[in-house]
Amino acid sequence: MDRFDSGRSLSPIRQAEAYWTALLTADGVPMRSQIDPRGLENILEYTFILERIAPGLARFRLAGSHLNKLAGMEVRGMPLTSFFEPEARDDTKQLLDQVFSAPAIAELGLVSKGKLGQVSLQASMILLPLKSDLGDISRVLGVMVSDGMIGLTPRRFTISDHRVNKVSDLQTPPKHAPNIAEGFAESPSGFKGAPHLKLVSSRDE
Repeated sequence: MDRFDSGRSLSPIRQAEAYWTALLTADGVPMRSQIDPRGLENILEYTFILERIAPGLARFRLAGSHLNKLAGMEVRGMPLTSFFEPEARDDTKQLLDQVFSAPAIAELGLVSKGKLGQVSLQASMILLPLKSDLGDISRVLGVMVSDGMIGLTPRRFTISDHRVNKVSDLQTPPKHAPNIAEGFAESPSGFKGAPHLKLVSSRDE
């Protein structure tokens, strides 16, 4: 995924990941209800929410305008696999199942081959697991962003590379730390300064 590690096109991916990570606690992945559109305001056109409907399958609950342009239609209610060529759909289902069951973060490098005069189009996608109001991991916060001319006809992608990281392998705050997910609503008075430090020389020992 080195080609996605720099440049404007990946900025929404990293912003969404940072936002999600800020909500992550030692007790598990964030809740869907914690996702505030205001925190993703400048990348909403690339952002989507998925709902799990079966093992390896999820449909769009919400989707930004960039995804509608790529699909050539309104994607809300459609399965995530509708963005992929038939030969890539089994791999997509396996990756999506890992996101829900591990749970894990999946990052995908995507390629759409040029058809009917279109040029080849590269894209990237990140899938970040979320809990529903019932506490089960059945939602995903995602971002999909392409780099190049979309064209007029719907785009379908294959997976050129991918990366999966289990949430349990990520560094999370210790359980005794304040819940940073609640920090969005907490007043500044709730934070205390660091204790005073005393410099001790070797003569004091």
